[in-house]
Amino acid sequence: MEFRDNKSVDICRIALKMSISSREEEKKLIKEYAEKKIKVAAVDVGGAIPNARFKFIESTLLAAKRNGIIQDEHVHDGAVIGAIREAMNQIESNINGLSVGGKIGIARNGEHLGVAIFLRDSICAVAHRSVAILPNEQEGGI
Repeated sequence: MEFRDNKSVDICRIALKMSISSREEEKKLIKEYAEKKIKVAAVDVGGAIPNARFKFIESTLLAAKRNGIIQDEHVHDGAVIGAIREAMNQIESNINGLSVGGKIGIARNGEHLGVAIFLRDSICAVAHRSVAILPNEQEGGI
């Protein structure tokens, strides 16, 4: 199968890179992707599942807003929340009842948003959402 437009795959790869990077690597990746007009962020997370589910969602949303990946608009909030919930659904049955720690990577290029979770127990999940490009945003990137 050949992808004609693989921006969604590329943005998910970038989100995964962010989630598995060290803090030093993360700083380098932020600069590297900024030159390509790709917005990225990462946030450390942890807690007992399912009780920490809301904390994971909240941390992802705050990181996306603080780093300028999304604006404080309900359509953007919904895309980030939908992506992190989808990624968590992929791994939740494996970690239910456990206390876990790891990192969430977020990446956006135009209308493509990728979110990746990497837990120190070597479990990962990736999700993609389409995000509305608002009139006051600039498009660019890969």
